[in-house]
Amino acid sequence: MKNQRHSSATRSLFIKVPEITAYFWIIKVLSTTVGETFADYLNGTLGFGLTGTSVAMTIALALGLVLQMTRKKYVPTTYWLVVVLTSIAGTLLTDNLTDNVGISLILSSVVFAVLLAISFIVWYSSEKTLSIHSIDTFRREAFYWLTILLTFALGTATGDLVAEHFAVGYGNSFWLFAAAIAVVGVGIRFRVIGSIAGFWATYVLTRPLGASIGDFMSQSKDNGGIALGTTTTSIIFLAVISAVVTFLSITKKDVIRR
Repeated sequence: MKNQRHSSATRSLFIKVPEITAYFWIIKVLSTTVGETFADYLNGTLGFGLTGTSVAMTIALALGLVLQMTRKKYVPTTYWLVVVLTSIAGTLLTDNLTDNVGISLILSSVVFAVLLAISFIVWYSSEKTLSIHSIDTFRREAFYWLTILLTFALGTATGDLVAEHFAVGYGNSFWLFAAAIAVVGVGIRFRVIGSIAGFWATYVLTRPLGASIGDFMSQSKDNGGIALGTTTTSIIFLAVISAVVTFLSITKKDVIRR
């Protein structure tokens, strides 16, 4: 019994993700917005092109993951850097399928939904849990980041599908996805939806929600935006992310304690 308690205490030191608080969701939405606008900034404003942007962000994400997965505990700056990079990479996955390969947003949404489902199935079959409170081994963290990448790709595809293909518009898309998140929240509150399923559903839905905000702020007025541009929009949201992450690094308010 004593050994079991010691093992549990030791494992808790290696939890590599933050507690789910309001701060978590604030940064998550902000990071999805940056994922949308910063990818457009590199692609269009700086002229990297889609292929060049994809190569650069793939390398950056790989380096970020190495840094994150070699940490021995949750470090806010490292963790959220990887989330932002994963958001950008997920956006680029969908953009490459649509623009370079010519796959429709409907098909890419289906493909990423199937891949995400497979990821969950394999993860659960291997670890018997999908809870982020159990991310305390290398294998579980690998499943975690793969799943997050797929949620960003799926969220990008479905967000573009609704806002652009179905011509709902960026502003209306925001309210549509906000309503969907509210429904999930009510389902969790009344125990119609399990907390783990609700978390991952919300994680997927906050991607198009954040992207709608980013597109609304950055796109021209002719395209339904307010024309701040990708540079200004990216700077605004990166600054807010940095401020919140700095606050969490100091206060430790999002550290999981067992």
